[in-house]
Amino acid sequence: MHGPHTVAARRMAKRAAIQGGLEAVSLLARAGLMPGARGLGAIFTLHHVRPATHKQFDPAAHLSVTPEFLDTTIRHLKSEGYVPVALEDLTSFLALPERPGPAMVFTLDDGYRDNDEFARPVFERHSIPYTIFVSGGFVDRTHSIWWETAEQLIAKLDEFVFDFGDGERALRTRTMPEKYAAFDMLHKSLSCTEQQAVIARLDTQAKDAGICPTGIVDREVMNEAELRAIAERPLSRLGAHTIGHVNLAHSPEARMRDEIAKSAERVADITGETPKTLAYPYGDRCAAGPREYAAAEDLGFELAVTTNPGVLTERSAGSRYTLPRISLNGYYQRGRYVNALASGIPFAFSKSA
Repeated sequence: MHGPHTVAARRMAKRAAIQGGLEAVSLLARAGLMPGARGLGAIFTLHHVRPATHKQFDPAAHLSVTPEFLDTTIRHLKSEGYVPVALEDLTSFLALPERPGPAMVFTLDDGYRDNDEFARPVFERHSIPYTIFVSGGFVDRTHSIWWETAEQLIAKLDEFVFDFGDGERALRTRTMPEKYAAFDMLHKSLSCTEQQAVIARLDTQAKDAGICPTGIVDREVMNEAELRAIAERPLSRLGAHTIGHVNLAHSPEARMRDEIAKSAERVADITGETPKTLAYPYGDRCAAGPREYAAAEDLGFELAVTTNPGVLTERSAGSRYTLPRISLNGYYQRGRYVNALASGIPFAFSKSA
């Protein structure tokens, strides 16, 4: 087991590698040395859009961007010739023999309340369509958001005693490096496994510490009435994101399909229409693969998105259930990075970190 300072150093090294990639690609783009890197456009991933917070312990800071950075991103992409395309219209856009420019497609995962308060006005100001992916268990307050629960729990502990799946371990969590190391160990234990038992243990421990996991969800995530209201806005669509925000690839076949199908039904209950789009929770290659891609097609979705970074290409029209997305990441909120982010290239720098 690596010590907390080693874990912290690795965190910093990965962020530095990505930032170095962003700087390098930004310089090349400004010099005109990257023609074609943007492909046919990009699908962007967002989670929280809200004013900057300054928490000492903020392990999920990458999931939040400010409304100002979203506005800057859209303005910059427009100046570069990108055209707004609704995710639901992407297949038709890619089929056009001549396109007016590369597509900018915006998606938001999990249905946070700040999506309505802070992101929607930015999108409406620029006439940008957007899709919000909804987890039914969050809407109904039956499932917790483990990373939010873990942040609050670890923040208040001097020692985190937890069964990560192989028996209890006691981790010191007095210093910031120790807290981040504990969070990273929990994250690792949940990344490539069936998560239900681990999350149940986390929720129980949080309750014992006076933290209500579903109370966090109630505070952060839009309820059914709020989602119905935002779905009625002309630029907004809702997509499916499972019921329990589960790692589908590590769920039994029947549960995996049930999670997807019932998620679509829950969205239809809210909007009156069956959703055409699906986002695989977590969305990387450890969370969705050929079995999940086939299920999305079998269950009638028109397309599904991953979180594997990359741009849209001519091949994307034939890969509708494996579409890449590029994260608008809270660690890299600088206007000069937008072109580099839109290329998806800098995230390759992190693989060796």
